[in-house]
Amino acid sequence: MIDSREIARNNLSSAGYQMMIGGAWTNSSKTFAVNNPATGQHLTDVPDASAQDVRAAIDSASKALPSWSTMPAPSRGAILRKIAALLMERQERLATVMTLEQGKPLAEARGEIAFTASFFAWYAGEAERIYGQSIPASVPNKRLMVILQPVGVCAMITPWNFPAAMLARKLAPALAAGCTVVAKPAEQTPLSAMEIAAVCADAGLPSGVFNLITTNDPGMFSDQIYADTRVRKVSFTGSTEVGKMLLRRSADHVKRVSLELGGNAPFIVFDDASLDAALAGAIASKYRNNGQTCVCANRIFVQRGIYEKFADAFTAKVKDLHVGNGLDAATIIGPLINAEAFDKVQRHVADATKNGARVLTGGAAFEQAGLKGAFWTPTVLANARADMMVAREETFGPVAPLIPFESEEEVIRLANDTQYGLAAYFYTRDYARVIRVSEALEYGIIGANDALPAVAQAPFGGYKESGLGRESGSVGMDAYLEVKYISIGL
Repeated sequence: MIDSREIARNNLSSAGYQMMIGGAWTNSSKTFAVNNPATGQHLTDVPDASAQDVRAAIDSASKALPSWSTMPAPSRGAILRKIAALLMERQERLATVMTLEQGKPLAEARGEIAFTASFFAWYAGEAERIYGQSIPASVPNKRLMVILQPVGVCAMITPWNFPAAMLARKLAPALAAGCTVVAKPAEQTPLSAMEIAAVCADAGLPSGVFNLITTNDPGMFSDQIYADTRVRKVSFTGSTEVGKMLLRRSADHVKRVSLELGGNAPFIVFDDASLDAALAGAIASKYRNNGQTCVCANRIFVQRGIYEKFADAFTAKVKDLHVGNGLDAATIIGPLINAEAFDKVQRHVADATKNGARVLTGGAAFEQAGLKGAFWTPTVLANARADMMVAREETFGPVAPLIPFESEEEVIRLANDTQYGLAAYFYTRDYARVIRVSEALEYGIIGANDALPAVAQAPFGGYKESGLGRESGSVGMDAYLEVKYISIGL
């Protein structure tokens, strides 16, 4: 197993973790630290890029574009399949690095690496299916056709909560389409992205096609990619506030933009649901990655007839969730990413209890010898209301507010009463209700009796202020392709 000391010895190159620019591992004049959120231990230092570094990465992507975009699709697909295979060969190492820098349990990190590989495997096939169109002409002396071509140089900004999978969800379709890329991972979790860059290089991805920038100044990175007209598309996963800013800036050069932003997912349990299935689904959706996912259950609505029974059984299961260092095989709940995340969870719980919610379990910080990170005890709140902060805002932590409801009409109204619309879940054994509720919920992703609906081959994205566009699935290619109509006179 790889520990934090081995990161310093067994890393990407003899010089340590570095940026990838033009096919070469590259340092910068400054560095910043990467620390383990569970222990506070310093892991390593990575380059803190300058504006010149970002411009060099854009130059490299621009120079690599002509040859990569015209490479035959089966050849691009073969490289993507090799990337997927290497990711799985290195699964244990990559998962351990992820747990060290992000904190999630090692079992979850292994699952994320497999999820990451699935994007490259799926889009290898999509690269080979970029079909055009022949259109019937209105006159005999014309021929009309449509071809699809890559957008060009794409910039990608990815989050810390899924540092490998969220990069792959963007990178794989871009590469499949024939685009070149400049990516910036979150400053908390750059190592997973660097490991993926190494996999891409080892799989034979040509120099300059994928460039990776690490920086502790995301504003500088944004300034550079928005100032350069060669960057034709920006894909961002993160907060709604930052997404709105990037959308406004895209107007200056009419850059394409894809946004996967915040969520406030309702999880609805109807009184005719399988209680065992609903309980298992609620635990998986709420507490996966310590509640630090944009699609995790943020509000749990339970129909009045089974509310007490569900609350008792759910609380018993939550009490059994083991909290600790993600490298401990028994750990289910790791640390929050930082002190700011801890403060938000604490604020939400304090507001709820002040306004009448009752703590069934948890409700306080978790402390244990050897753990120096921001740990919070998994929490269940009874008698929560839809107007509480914990239900109005995205908590991004291990707190489950249980909100009772009376009728289907009431819970649909409550579920839709938010500016967000990323994911929603509900459990019922009435399949007419499955159709009704699925169609009534204003969300881009619906899990009907399914707490984990995300897969590489299906679209991912939200309604309202949860984003713009879709990633994953066949439609995920659309964001990276231009449509060109050609009319030929004979």
